[in-house]
Amino acid sequence: MVPHFPGANPRKRGSIKRDDSIGATALPHARSLRQRLLGSPQRQTVIAACCVVLSLSAGALAVVPSAQADPPDPAKKKKQLDSQITESRADLKQSYDQVAKSVAAYTQAEAQYKVVQTRYAVAQGKLAAAKAADAVAAGKLRRAERALRAAIAAVDAGEQVLIRQKQVAGRAAQSAYQQQNSLVGLSILLNGASPADVANGIQVQRNVFGIQGNTITRLNNSQAQLANQRVKVAEAEKIVSAQRAEAARTVKEVTALTQQVAAEKAEAAKLAQAKLTTYKAAERDKNSELAQYNALVAERNRVQLILIARAKAEKIAAAKRKAAREAAEREKARKEKRPPRQVPDPPDESSGLSYPLNTYITSPFGMRFHPVLHYWKLHDGTDFGGGCGTPIRAAASGVVTDKYYNGGYGNRLFVSHGVIDGSSITTVYNHLSKYKARVGQRVAKGQIIGYVGTTGYSTGCHLHFMVYQDGTVVNPMKWL
Repeated sequence: MVPHFPGANPRKRGSIKRDDSIGATALPHARSLRQRLLGSPQRQTVIAACCVVLSLSAGALAVVPSAQADPPDPAKKKKQLDSQITESRADLKQSYDQVAKSVAAYTQAEAQYKVVQTRYAVAQGKLAAAKAADAVAAGKLRRAERALRAAIAAVDAGEQVLIRQKQVAGRAAQSAYQQQNSLVGLSILLNGASPADVANGIQVQRNVFGIQGNTITRLNNSQAQLANQRVKVAEAEKIVSAQRAEAARTVKEVTALTQQVAAEKAEAAKLAQAKLTTYKAAERDKNSELAQYNALVAERNRVQLILIARAKAEKIAAAKRKAAREAAEREKARKEKRPPRQVPDPPDESSGLSYPLNTYITSPFGMRFHPVLHYWKLHDGTDFGGGCGTPIRAAASGVVTDKYYNGGYGNRLFVSHGVIDGSSITTVYNHLSKYKARVGQRVAKGQIIGYVGTTGYSTGCHLHFMVYQDGTVVNPMKWL
């Protein structure tokens, strides 16, 4: 019996039934296969030795249930796998597209948050300036109101002074009128006043007229000052009115900016929460992406160790077969008494591989720089485009050694082609939707062995084709 790989996830393997249906009865094919493989006693001995070595190399592996036992309905199997993978994608968000969307959403949220933060800072600056302007305007208003009150008080005082001066001026005018009467001089003459008395009377009259002039002058000055003070009051009233309007504008601006700052702060808080949410989603998806890639690497390394052991066993078996053929040729040449001829390699061991799909390559083998995880990783196969259900053909003749489901590679099928050009070659077909060959079956080059799907860690229908040379994964194009 050919040893099998266990699935990458033993717990999931228990719920995934093997699909070994190939559309034909198994017994006649098994009989013909045994007849071809066990044609001669010598060949039986070589094959038995090879099987012993292969069994020892895979002795630590779990054995998958026999491919001959109750093959399930392929359609039911496919539906079950697709359902499990759909749930897995929904839970883990494993696809790179989702990671890219999550990272883009976080980047956009971060940019929006920075814009709002900037607006919030600007609004805060404007609010601080407005509050300072409001304080200045309030100070100006207080000073203007004090000046207005002082001007009004000065007008009131001026009016009181003017009233008093008007009264003094009235009395002076009355006295002057009396002093200017012609009877005064006549009275002096009639009474026989001396010239000195007459001179004194005239001087008194002049003094009265001087007092009258001074009073009138002061009255005029007071009236002029009062008029000037009233002008100052009018100007002060205008300044107060302007300062009140300015203070009202600053109060209105402060109120509006306070509301804007509150709105910007609320929006910033909302965007900060949204940014945190998108950041967590992006980190979760990135971690899921990394976990998936690490799982693929672990699966590849696990398979590589097994195939290295198989490659050694195959080379040993091939060398023994060639040695047996050469020994037979030498014995035959001895009997025929001729020199031994060179023993050629079997035809299947000297031919290359063919394309498993007659379509186009969507992604070649090689190192890639992951734009989200920011490190280089190996794309360990060549991707061929094709719709789900497209037939997949064996790249060369060989024996189906393993098939199972893996969370990363999906439905996998392994075909061992033996030793080709001195190297042990195994081809692997991944993401299949359905199998068309069973474990242990020998398939011919170009024979349909499965169908394209998108099972496992896959974002669309395609075939991920891998080639192992002496147990190490290599560029398939080297052999195609």
